[in-house]
Amino acid sequence: MLALTRKKGESLVINNDIEITILEIRGDQIKLGVSAPKEVPIYRKEVYTQIQQENRKSADAQNAQALKELFG
Repeated sequence: MLALTRKKGESLVINNDIEITILEIRGDQIKLGVSAPKEVPIYRKEVYTQIQQENRKSADAQNAQALKELFG
């Protein structure tokens, strides 16, 4: 993991087309601004993790249904 130090108003660029800017700092929280192409999905990690869990559940259910149909 790359660790960087940034101040309010400073940015970093990822892959030439994603820019992350420090918008605000309050105590132990920061507000980030993200500029990226519309086709790049951006999620908070806890939301991304939940989406992945739901996708796995759905895939498991679909696989179970396919097995029932195949052997059922």
